Amino acid sequence: MKDQKRATRYALATVAMWSTVASAFKLSLAHLTPLQLLLYSSLASCLTLAGVLAATSRLGLLRTFTRAQWRRSFLFGALNPFLYYTILFAAYDLLPAQEAQPLNYTWAITLSLLAVPMLGQKLRGRDVAALVVSYAGVVVIATHGEVLEMRFASPSGVVLALVSTVIWALYWILGAKDDRDPVAGLFANFLCSLPLTLLAVLCFSDLWPGSWPGLAGAAYVGVFEMGLAFVTWLTALKCAENAARVANLIFLSPFCSLLLIHFFVGEAIMPSTVVGLGLILAGLGVQRVGVRW
Repeated sequence: MKDQKRATRYALATVAMWSTVASAFKLSLAHLTPLQLLLYSSLASCLTLAGVLAATSRLGLLRTFTRAQWRRSFLFGALNPFLYYTILFAAYDLLPAQEAQPLNYTWAITLSLLAVPMLGQKLRGRDVAALVVSYAGVVVIATHGEVLEMRFASPSGVVLALVSTVIWALYWILGAKDDRDPVAGLFANFLCSLPLTLLAVLCFSDLWPGSWPGLAGAAYVGVFEMGLAFVTWLTALKCAENAARVANLIFLSPFCSLLLIHFFVGEAIMPSTVVGLGLILAGLGVQRVGVRW
C-alpha cells in the first residue's frame, strides 16, 4: 500500500544510518585493517539480513534459487561486498573521512558513464554537465582547494575512492536484471563472498584483530550500512507515492555526515571539502533533472 508519510519516515531512517557510516568506517579502521573490517562487518550483515528474511517469512526463498542464481551470487559477492568494500575501506584508511565520503558520492556519475558502453545508452547534455561539475568537486577536495597547483594530498586514496565507484556502478549495472527478491539476493551475495573474504584475511591480515572496539565498529557497519539501511531504503521506495521526493532526501546524508565526522572523528572540516561536496551534489542534481520515476 502506498503511503508517502511512511515512505518518508523510512527514507529519513535510511539517511540517518548512512550519515553515521563514514564516521564508523574511520573509527573502526583505527583498530582493524580494511580486510578485517570487511570480514566481521560481512558476518554481521549476514546475520542481520537472515534475521530480516526470517522475520518476514522469506528465508525459504533461498531454497528456490537455481544453480545459475547461486553462481550469480558468487559473481556479485566478489564485486560487492568483497572488491567494493575492500577498496573503499582502503581509501578511508588513507584519506580523512571528510574526503573519502564525498568522493564516494560520485558513483552515480560513474554509473552513467559505464552505461554508455555496457548498456548502449547515450550521454545526454546534462550528463556531460553533471560529469564536469561533479569531478570539479573531486579536484577541489583532493587538492584541498589548491586547484591551480594540482597537488593531491593523497593520490592513492583518491584513486581508490574513485575506483570503488566503478565497482559499485558495475555491481548495479550487472544486477539490474536480477529478478530475485532483493533482500534474499543481497543475503546470498554476502554469504557467497565470505569464503573469498576469509581467504584474503588469512593471506594478507590477521584473523583475530584483538580489538573489541574494532569488532564493535565492524558490527555496527554490518548491521546498519550493509544490512538495515538497504532494507529501509527499499521499503521507502516501495511505499512512496512519489519516489523522486523520497530519493531527493539522500542529499541530506553527506552534510549530516560531515557534522558527525567533525564531532565523533575529530576532523576539522575544511572549506574545500564543503565546496567540493557542494559541486558533487550540484552535479548529481543536474543529472537528475527531468528524471521520471
